[in-house]
Amino acid sequence: MEVEIATIGGYEAVGRQMTAVRAGDDVVIFDMGLNLSKVLIHDNVETERMHSLDLIDMGAIPDDRVMSDLEGDVKAIVPTHGHLDHIGAISKLAHRYDAPIVATPFTIELVKQQIKGEEKFGVQNDLVKMSAGETMQIGERNELEFVNVTHSIIDAINPVLHTPEGSVVYGLDKRMDHTPVIGDPIDMKRFREIGREGEGVLCYIEDCTNAGRKGRTASEAVARRHLKDVMTSIEDYDGGIVATTFSSHIARVKSLVEFADDIGRQPVLLGRSMEKYSGTAERLDFVDFPEDLGMYGHRKSVDRTFKRIMNEGKENFLPIVTGHQGEPRAMLTRMGRGETPYELDDGDKVLFSARVIPEPTNEGQRYQSEKLLGMQGARIYDDIHVSGHLRQEGHYEMLDALQPQHVIPAHQSLEGFAPYVDLAENQGYKVGRDLHITRNGNMIQLTE
Repeated sequence: MEVEIATIGGYEAVGRQMTAVRAGDDVVIFDMGLNLSKVLIHDNVETERMHSLDLIDMGAIPDDRVMSDLEGDVKAIVPTHGHLDHIGAISKLAHRYDAPIVATPFTIELVKQQIKGEEKFGVQNDLVKMSAGETMQIGERNELEFVNVTHSIIDAINPVLHTPEGSVVYGLDKRMDHTPVIGDPIDMKRFREIGREGEGVLCYIEDCTNAGRKGRTASEAVARRHLKDVMTSIEDYDGGIVATTFSSHIARVKSLVEFADDIGRQPVLLGRSMEKYSGTAERLDFVDFPEDLGMYGHRKSVDRTFKRIMNEGKENFLPIVTGHQGEPRAMLTRMGRGETPYELDDGDKVLFSARVIPEPTNEGQRYQSEKLLGMQGARIYDDIHVSGHLRQEGHYEMLDALQPQHVIPAHQSLEGFAPYVDLAENQGYKVGRDLHITRNGNMIQLTE
């Protein structure tokens, strides 16, 4: 059977992930993501109203026109998890393919919301829920399997396409968390089995985000302990404390909510995406928040809540807000500009339970946000966080578990691939033979 891979998006920079695998006449697409930074550098861009071709030209979504070179039928579109750099282009591109969107329950709910907000295209693809550990037949000779992984969003998987020539493992995005705050640990047992059954692993496509960092990525349990330590240390402060994290990081939001209560403050979630992700997770029973936890996304509702906090005393509340990357329209950025009823005073604490995504737009926006907050007297606590991506030891462990015949670095720039290439070559792979450095729009023929 012929097996080839189209590397469509995410092979020149982090963002707008998309990869297609053809096994015989069957094609499976993994991820259809958005590069949000390409949108944020423009003022008042509303992607919901834009045509896909304009977004492709902007570099915001994958250029999937290379799909016309794949001789087969798309049988499934498979987003690995609910981050926008993996699902953000589904509402713009999925309607071109007569194939179901197959994802875990939480991811499917987020995809539904993306589609519902779309104003340019009608997306009629079937939405199929499949949980980690389950399989689906793809054509007559191939099978799709979901393997549970841990990441900075719940219900993440690594999909595996089993073919007669061996398995193709799509390894974006994960860390090896054996003590997650929500959900099951990464299923390393299944990865080791896949590496040793049948024809083994034909190809492994791997996220290289932290490949240059030594050691292993810490568990979310470590971030939870760090966060508890910080919040306990300021328990007696009688002014304002504000926290921000990734809205999609439900485990971190859960910890913030719990520790707010521990230090005698009422937590409240503020911002559209904060309300969207936490509300969806609670509705699907992934997390059990207190019944009286307020979640407000609409601007007027948020400002009403800020007024109530000021009237009843900032020392009684912990606002958990959007804006950890300094996004221009997010709550924390508005607070820094003095555009909300919440008034920051000298000594008030702002906790960033997130790292800056290493990309120039984010770094610039975050710098500006911190400076504005500091000008109002806020004290910044940053980097209360652990990454959602593997470091070097995790990469070595995955290569040992899977023992793939071919390896394709992904989810980075050419510069970002370099540490992973060194690591893989240390394990006996060779560039141009079985280690494939590629770019967006390329084809890699694995078997003929």
